[in-house]
Amino acid sequence: MDSFRFGIVDYVVFLGTTILSIGIGVYYGWIKKTKRNTETCTPSAPSGIKSKRDLGSEKMNEYLMGSRNLKVLPVAMSLIASYISGVSILGTPSEIYNYGTQYCLIVIPIIVHGLIVSYVYLPVYSTLQVGSSFEYLEMRFHSSIRSIASIIFVSNVALYLPFLVYLPALALNQVSGLDMYLIEVLIIVVCVIYTILGGLKAVVHTDVWQVLIMFISVVVVAILATCYIEDFEAFWQGLEQGGRLIIANISPSPYDRQTVWSVLIGGLFYWTSTNAISPTMVHRYMSLPSLNKARAAIGIFSVGSALFIIILCFLGVLIFHTFHDCDPLSAGMILDDDQLMPLFVIKVAGHIYGMPGLFIAGIFGAGLSSLSVYFNSTSLVFLEDIVRGCFKMQPGERASTILVKSSIVVLGVLAFALIFLLEQASGVLSIWTSVAAIASGATFGIFTLGMLVPWANTIGTAVGAIAGFLLSGWITFGMQITAAAGQLNSQKLPVSVQGCTGNVTLPESIWKDEDQVFPLYRLSYLWVTPIGVLTSIVVGSLVSLVTKPTDMKSVNPDLISPVIHRFLPKDCFKRFNNAEGRADLDNRI
Repeated sequence: MDSFRFGIVDYVVFLGTTILSIGIGVYYGWIKKTKRNTETCTPSAPSGIKSKRDLGSEKMNEYLMGSRNLKVLPVAMSLIASYISGVSILGTPSEIYNYGTQYCLIVIPIIVHGLIVSYVYLPVYSTLQVGSSFEYLEMRFHSSIRSIASIIFVSNVALYLPFLVYLPALALNQVSGLDMYLIEVLIIVVCVIYTILGGLKAVVHTDVWQVLIMFISVVVVAILATCYIEDFEAFWQGLEQGGRLIIANISPSPYDRQTVWSVLIGGLFYWTSTNAISPTMVHRYMSLPSLNKARAAIGIFSVGSALFIIILCFLGVLIFHTFHDCDPLSAGMILDDDQLMPLFVIKVAGHIYGMPGLFIAGIFGAGLSSLSVYFNSTSLVFLEDIVRGCFKMQPGERASTILVKSSIVVLGVLAFALIFLLEQASGVLSIWTSVAAIASGATFGIFTLGMLVPWANTIGTAVGAIAGFLLSGWITFGMQITAAAGQLNSQKLPVSVQGCTGNVTLPESIWKDEDQVFPLYRLSYLWVTPIGVLTSIVVGSLVSLVTKPTDMKSVNPDLISPVIHRFLPKDCFKRFNNAEGRADLDNRI
């Protein structure tokens, strides 16, 4: 790694993708906008009526929602881009290398979660035509619930942003020698510029380009590494002898890092909890003109993400095959497990002009795409849920524009500030999954109570959300502190240094008596999300029952998922049956 540096071709490939990202933002922010301004816009609501679809004005609706008239494929690609970030590209192969292939089963929950989102949660958003998903919570419960969820979301975003900046910067630093902080500033500035200039359309169309770069880069690296394998039988035997081929670990222990149960159940809860209710995802579902098109986008997103994860998992076993007799971390070739993938690329394709540049451009693009999505969606949450929802302020068009674009700049500054804390971490996939579970579990529990538990009331939902948030947060931070204190045994699979040059020895492993550790701190990170979700739902349901449950006859069926409609009293349908309610939903379906 120290001896390799970018060549001219690598810089050309890398800089070309970055300049193109800015160009797309400029195009949709200035050139395209100028053309639109010369056209006559058809109002989305009768004169004098303020439509919820417009976010207060046609201009803000265009900037934040793309006028709800985007195309399926670009939105689907944007969904993939926001989820397959640098965390996935660097973290997934490292996870396979260190812990085996059991994690590959995650592709099953990825496919299943798409069906759940499409037919359980999405119809409700489509009927209500929300801008931010948190608007639903005020309609179903109370503005206080909307405020709680908004604050949780913004806190979660603040924790996630440094991941999106730090990992691409780390990869580029390894191959270019450029200062880490300079790279991080470059990432943030580029992303802030095209997000501010072009809004959602710039973000979505830039994501299309970046997904292509990401996909091409990992596929080409995988193909090259596969071509270097001379004996595939020996390849698979080496994986089996190294203990990496693990597909059916059916151990009932919740302490094992990866089992069939933790990957399937925990993975399903994690993917569904994020993609069913997160404003970053719902925001783009609602940028499409119909329910069927939104479902099509989710379908493409689910299949595309599963395919991407399969390739990343395969790269993990290729990395083990390459370094099976000389572990890079033990040999001092890298300082952190998250550097495995860049090292592998240099090893396999470093001699091919432009290939390292293409791969780093893929990681860089993954960071930019995810970062821009969070910038755009969080600015929408800030305007709709915090300024208008929480503080009940109604800023005009100019003030709204200033608030939205200022919030993007503030998020960029915050992302850079929090990087200094992230630099001390290792194993980004498990850390981020655990941290994300704190917020997503509790928030998903709130939405599930609203859509699937008709008797849930405001008090019960608030208590359930707080209980789920505190319990998952307690477990997550307890796990991280316990691991940092060295009180847990490493579950990493054995590695070898027999093929290393020089005097390299494996570090001595000291066995820890984990029976002395509090049981919840020993759980697999994959169980944190199910615990948070189920705690919120169970506590919220029970508290609602003992604190005057909501009369199901008074519940608007538009606020309840269609899968529950058969269990609702007929009176509520008669009460709320009108042209803008049930008939509108039937037409969309």
